[in-house]
Amino acid sequence: MTQLDFDRARVNMITQQLRTWDVLDQRVLDAVASVPRERFVPERWRNLAFADLEIPIGHDQVMMTPKVEGRLLQTLEIAPTDRILEIGTGTGYLTACLARLGGSVVTVDIFGDFSESATARLEALGIHNVEYRTGDAARGWEEDGTFDVIAITGSLHQLERGHLELLNLEGRMFVVVGEPPAMEARLITRHGEEDWAQEDLFETDLPRLLNAPDRRGFQL
Repeated sequence: MTQLDFDRARVNMITQQLRTWDVLDQRVLDAVASVPRERFVPERWRNLAFADLEIPIGHDQVMMTPKVEGRLLQTLEIAPTDRILEIGTGTGYLTACLARLGGSVVTVDIFGDFSESATARLEALGIHNVEYRTGDAARGWEEDGTFDVIAITGSLHQLERGHLELLNLEGRMFVVVGEPPAMEARLITRHGEEDWAQEDLFETDLPRLLNAPDRRGFQL
């Protein structure tokens, strides 16, 4: 595909996938439009960079579909000053979108090569408000303090208190919980020290976050 073809595919993705899935926030649409998704897709899948499918990226991991990424970004209502934690860097595409919307991002992945390649991609695009970590954040990530926004890009069996406690007051978290084939995407908002509200958003089916505990998690 030529660059013109990629540009057309990007516009079609926004109009035919994101907008039809009620992703209408202009800041989110502008962020998605500004990040060249084709640069974050493995070479063999590049012509499908804007398709409505989960693209394999190695280590048995996948990119979320564009419409789920769009809903995630819109749901979190990211402010320009927000401090963001992303659990599951992957190729760095969603990281780049989060960085466009927020003040700073800490992104964690269990695979060091994912972190390294994402760093190179984002720096090549001039995105410098991201810190990259390699480690296991399946139960939480205490190394970098607390956050206004948390995006978990793999599903969990149930909510983990270790993630919930990383939210600042009025902080928001996007997470997918449950069992396939009908998991629930949820927005979690922290209103007090022991007060978290949850809102069910939509049904989906997202691959499990590596090392996600199979025990019953925290109940709101």
